[in-house]
Amino acid sequence: MKCFLIPKLMLIAKIAMSQIMLPAYQGVVSKIPTVAVMSCPGLATVTDIDNNSYNTVLIGTQCWMASNLRVTKYNNGTIIPLDNSGGASGDGSTEWTARTSGARTVYAHNSSNLIAYGYLYNWYAATDTREICPAGWHIPSDAEWTTLTNQLGTVSVAGTVMKSNSTLWTVATPPSPGTNTSGFSALPGGYRYNNGIFDNIRFIALFWSATDFGSVNAWFRSLHNYGGFVYRDNYSSKSLGASVRCLRNCLFRG
Repeated sequence: MKCFLIPKLMLIAKIAMSQIMLPAYQGVVSKIPTVAVMSCPGLATVTDIDNNSYNTVLIGTQCWMASNLRVTKYNNGTIIPLDNSGGASGDGSTEWTARTSGARTVYAHNSSNLIAYGYLYNWYAATDTREICPAGWHIPSDAEWTTLTNQLGTVSVAGTVMKSNSTLWTVATPPSPGTNTSGFSALPGGYRYNNGIFDNIRFIALFWSATDFGSVNAWFRSLHNYGGFVYRDNYSSKSLGASVRCLRNCLFRG
């Protein structure tokens, strides 16, 4: 795998800071980065083991997938078990709750949600040693998510430039639309609670990190329809079903 170098001045120009006024209810003026969206040099797309193709986006020194993972197999060809339990609500699914190994599911078991948002994976699938991301890519660590939000300003504003401006996001009151000027294209795929219930599609985008928090929980990031904050939390167990984004193994530095 070859990593192409980006001249340092290009990276500086790519993340130029511009002053904008945030909505009055947030009560502050902050710097939100104006980012020139570009794919990763020499790698406009990446393909998983199922032959699904994903656009890439360069954000600072990091090369990200620009859409959620929808792979059905680990890199060695082993199928990631698909959980169809609990009906459209997922309610009362002891099968999902009891899992302590990798699994994937589709929000409300509706194929249109798979097309729009990708699969929801538990943390065991996301971090399985057989690897869920394409070769040369990985699930970002907690620290790598922090690098991303730092490169986009701060956690209080990074969500605005990470959220897609798609109508799939429910409009909040007052409105807090995404601009997607980062090219990250976050979509509100919701999640599946530890008890099996599906919740918050069109309201929240939630992504796993590869970093656990003890034997039960793990770190994740979430973006919400009502603001630009990127939340860093660890209160959910590893059986939570969340979206997955992959990060290329090498950094781009000039």
